[in-house]
Amino acid sequence: MGVRTEIRLSEVVAALSHALDITEGQPIGHAERCCRIGMRLGEALDLPSASRSALFYALLLKDAGCSSTASHVAALFENDDQRVKVDLKTTDLQRPLEAIRYAARNAAPERNPLVRVRRFALVALKGSRREITQLRCERGAQIARQIGLTEETAQAILHLDEHWDGAGDPARVQGPAIPLLGRILCLAQSAEIAWQRGGPDAAIEVARRRRGTWFDPQLVDLLTALRDDHAFWAQVRLADVSDLEPEDRAEVADEARLDRIAEAFASVIDAKSPFTSQHSQGVADIAGRVAQQLDLPASERRDLRRAGLLHDIGKLGVSSRILDKPGPLSDSEWVAMRRHPEMTQRILEHVSAFGPLAETAAAHHERLDGRGYHRGVHADELPLAARILAVADVAEALGADRPYRPALAPEEVLTLMREEVGSHFCPVAYEALEGAMSVNGI
Repeated sequence: MGVRTEIRLSEVVAALSHALDITEGQPIGHAERCCRIGMRLGEALDLPSASRSALFYALLLKDAGCSSTASHVAALFENDDQRVKVDLKTTDLQRPLEAIRYAARNAAPERNPLVRVRRFALVALKGSRREITQLRCERGAQIARQIGLTEETAQAILHLDEHWDGAGDPARVQGPAIPLLGRILCLAQSAEIAWQRGGPDAAIEVARRRRGTWFDPQLVDLLTALRDDHAFWAQVRLADVSDLEPEDRAEVADEARLDRIAEAFASVIDAKSPFTSQHSQGVADIAGRVAQQLDLPASERRDLRRAGLLHDIGKLGVSSRILDKPGPLSDSEWVAMRRHPEMTQRILEHVSAFGPLAETAAAHHERLDGRGYHRGVHADELPLAARILAVADVAEALGADRPYRPALAPEEVLTLMREEVGSHFCPVAYEALEGAMSVNGI
């Protein structure tokens, strides 16, 4: 796949932020637009270069912990986790009537009225928002640390949902006790979501309405001063952050750091469902062992491992109600599920460091006979790396618990897969899988 030169970390993180956008049900570019708004506030505050760098990465990675709450939210509401989260972003739960309407809108919308009332009572009385927020924020901060970013960045993400009046989550800290960068994240996120619905006036209106409750009054005043700055809002619309990282703090993504990024995002992906808690890591490990059996060069093994880690990044856009469903999927659910490799390809193609892996990563559900998805290509269009990833993906999935069946033993995995060698699986890749499993198991 060729020799890569070092690239800027900002480019990689900005492109991967698109995966975090779809996790929250937001349009692609949401985090980048938040970044534009937040960095302008940081500039107005004359933040030192180190803090502006920390703010830049915190704004792009603010939703890194969101996948860890998806299953919990979907189960609690009996609803699509992304719909619930999108609605929450525009709801002020500190207003009792607004909170009641929110719970009523989102509690078990497809069930009969009696079940909806019971689910509504559970949602309204359980008081689990703080627990969910804490999980999200702590996980997001951990991802930032895993990538090697500063503690200032991690703390900003940790305090994203704190409110100026102390009624936010998870720590209920108040006023200046909230880290400044966390206060900026809170305002920038709400302003961007309001901007989507009604432009600059809507962004400023929501900021002013929650001034002194949700938001630091000084930050609201700085945002309000931008109302008629048409050039600034035009830049927000572009969702381009290439000029925002402080030049004197520009960070590089060398090969070792790219590995850490792939591993960090694999943990984001796998957190989406309790049934895939180790899937991406497992696929990467199996693919690496298969590649070793085939004596592939080290550079190809590294690329294949990264493809394994990131192959399911498109699943971040799939509802947890589908991913965690204990029974067969409906036709419409299968349509949604089968889109995830295409989304994987679209996301990775925009990351220059991972672009060469995009097609391989997205081919993990393709078959030699052309009956796979998302492209339905045949054997002559599937390179060895894609064939290896396909056997690794199925082997790991069969060897792990799923909502519809328990994990299979290694010999059962191989027996089932052997029946589809030549139609689904590449004989060479399957034989190498047998060799890898005889040495290591799954």
